[in-house]
Amino acid sequence: MRPPRPEPVGPGQESVWNYPRPPRLERVDRRIVVEFAGAVIVDTRDVVRVLETTHPPVYYLPIDAFVPGVLCEGEGTSFCEFKGQASYFDVVANGRIAPRVGWTYPHPSRGFEELAGRVALYPGPMDRCTVDGEIVAPQPGTFYGGWITSDIRGPFKGVPGSGGW
Repeated sequence: MRPPRPEPVGPGQESVWNYPRPPRLERVDRRIVVEFAGAVIVDTRDVVRVLETTHPPVYYLPIDAFVPGVLCEGEGTSFCEFKGQASYFDVVANGRIAPRVGWTYPHPSRGFEELAGRVALYPGPMDRCTVDGEIVAPQPGTFYGGWITSDIRGPFKGVPGSGGW
């Protein structure tokens, strides 16, 4: 499938089609709050985001910022050609478990060292994820973990037929 045309960008918005490949890391001054099982499991401004062409930003938060006991070692690993080998976390709170919804790069590849000690979460399985108070929509599909806010424009990889973009 041929990639679609990028959506128009307004003032204060970013197009994922202008993000780089290989991806770029950047620190941002944004407040991230994640709720799961009726509890706030992380509330932090210590935020690094990864930007990659056609993907909404993925936010990486310090593991130490999560409520103790919420992140439990999950099963399996995966490999990113840019960031290296990832391991997974289950999120557990108030008797609820969301398996393999967080991932980390314990020994990230060169250029991505700042991801060590941080975890990203798929927003879909969480009760609510916010960026500066705005509720996040999850990136389409089940493979990618981007967070969509009103300042991010697509179309986004993950929709049906986007595998070849």
